Amino acid sequence: MTLLRDEDLASAFNHASRRYDMLVAFNPGYHRDLRRSARRLALADRGRGLRVLDLGCGTGASTAALATVFPAAQITAVDASAGMLKRAVTKPWTSGVTFVHTPAERLAEAGIEGPFDAVFAAYLIRNAADPDGVLATVHDVLAPHGRLAVHEYTLSGRAPHLWAWTLVCGGIVLPVATALGDGQLYRHLWRSVVDFDTSGQFAARVNSAGFDHVRVLPLPGWRTGITHTIVARRAVDDTAGDR
Repeated sequence: MTLLRDEDLASAFNHASRRYDMLVAFNPGYHRDLRRSARRLALADRGRGLRVLDLGCGTGASTAALATVFPAAQITAVDASAGMLKRAVTKPWTSGVTFVHTPAERLAEAGIEGPFDAVFAAYLIRNAADPDGVLATVHDVLAPHGRLAVHEYTLSGRAPHLWAWTLVCGGIVLPVATALGDGQLYRHLWRSVVDFDTSGQFAARVNSAGFDHVRVLPLPGWRTGITHTIVARRAVDDTAGDR
C-alpha cells in the first residue's frame, strides 16, 4: 500500500479524531508509557523555567504526559491535524500549555521559535515525508545541549517483534478501525512502522542530525522490541549547526 503523507495524512487523522481517544483507551499502558518517555527527558525542578515543545501532540495524550511529569514547564504543543487539535484544546489544561496548528516542518511559519530546552515527539517522525528534515528542524529550535525524546514505534529488527506488531494490528487494531470507518489510516500506521527504521537505524539517523548522547531505551510489556524511547542531546560542536 502507498503510505499517507502530508495533507492526506492530516485529513485521515481529522476523520479519525472523533474516535481516536476511544481506540487509545483499549491500548493498555499507552498513557503510562508516554509518561515514562517524558520522564526520560530528565528535566530538573519539574521543568520550572523551561520551554518544552511537544511535536505531533494529536489529541493531547503526549501533552498530558509532559504536563504531568513537568507541571512547571511552558509547553507548546503542535499538530498538523486540525481535527486532532480540536479534541486536544477541549481538555483541561493549565495556563502553561499552548496549542498551535502547524506541521512540524513549518514551525517558523507558525511563529514558533526557539530556543527550547527540550523537544518531545511521540509517534511523529516515522509519519513524516522527510524525517531528516523534521530532525533538522528539531535541532535548530533546541538550545545547545537541549534534550530530545522520541517516543516511537521502531522495531528492534528481530523477527518475533515484527510478527507481534503485525499480529496486534491485523488481529485487533485494523478490524476495529475498519468497522469505525478509519481502516485506511490504521493500515498506514501498521505499514509505516514496518517500512521505517529499526531502533538502531533511527538512533544512527538522530546522531547524524547533530545529536549526541543518543540512547535507545525499551518500553515494557507487549511493546518490548516494538516501541522505544530514543533520547539524545543537541551537540554544541556539530556541522549540522552550521546550516
